[in-house]
Amino acid sequence: MTKKPKILVALSGGVDSAVVLYLLKEQGYEIEAAFMKNFSEAINLKGECPWKEDRQMAYRVAAHLDIPIHTFNFEKEYEQKIVNYIFESYQAGLTPNPDVLCNNEIKFKLFLEKALEMGFDKIATGHYAQVKEDEDGFHLLRGVDNNKDQSYFLAGLNQAQLSKAMFPIGNIAKPEVRKIAKQAKLPNADRKDSQGICFIGKVDLKTFLQQKIKPKTGDIVDTEGNKLGEHQGVWYYTIGQRKGLDLPGGPWYIVSKDIKDNKIVVGKSDSDELYTKDVQISDLHWLGKEYKLPLKAQAQIRYRQTAQDITLSANKATFTKAQQGVASGQVLAIYMGNELVASANII
Repeated sequence: MTKKPKILVALSGGVDSAVVLYLLKEQGYEIEAAFMKNFSEAINLKGECPWKEDRQMAYRVAAHLDIPIHTFNFEKEYEQKIVNYIFESYQAGLTPNPDVLCNNEIKFKLFLEKALEMGFDKIATGHYAQVKEDEDGFHLLRGVDNNKDQSYFLAGLNQAQLSKAMFPIGNIAKPEVRKIAKQAKLPNADRKDSQGICFIGKVDLKTFLQQKIKPKTGDIVDTEGNKLGEHQGVWYYTIGQRKGLDLPGGPWYIVSKDIKDNKIVVGKSDSDELYTKDVQISDLHWLGKEYKLPLKAQAQIRYRQTAQDITLSANKATFTKAQQGVASGQVLAIYMGNELVASANII
């Protein structure tokens, strides 16, 4: 009989990872849990990050299931790799996706390396995604719950990382996960899902950025150049944004940003400038097999977006239907049907 692999579960304090821990125990795996402390008081707003509450809940879940648990402190690495990236990107006028980078650099790099050092064979997380293995390698598939599919956030992973990853709830719908949590009497069965920037917590982005990027008043103009109002700094806003502009006669959407002159251009929902068909990309990354280009595929420019038909080439993705709110810095996730096959940065 083949011995089951030894698994380290990334336990966040949320219900998804708690159910992962429960399911793997029920399935007879040798498991332990670990909580990642990535928050640092020096980089966050007072009272906004619930990491202490999260850690306490993770330990309660582990105790309830009688599973050993560890805490890994990645504060320094998180600040260097993720927090600085957020500030630098927004200051440069980009719209970064820290959650994708966080998975690349923290969960599936630092956490995975630590797990392997400790003698574990694989790590398991509460992502709604699936990994399948065949003769061509490892494939990252969407989670079965369309409302919760999180494959987009895993778009930067590689074969080595996928070979060591388990997503035990990827084939389960969220309501069923809640049901399992209640049946197992998990202490966080009714806990709300967390929102916010990766591990930083429930933080208003503008307020977060103001810690290091100081406000600077600038003009908001329409596509004809007419001044409609003022803003506090172009770096606090993103392409396609509608809320928080406080302009008369709306709704208005951000069409473009001029970092040099600290100016924001807005248009109505029918403005041609708001839509883009040809998207320039860099750093095309294949998760496994490299497909021949040009490639007919589907793509998302953000989480929860419905996949759109594209033609992919080495430096460009052409959408069949023009897309609203395409911004430099976003991650383009490229799918062939249900499988995420590649990703790229939008420039």
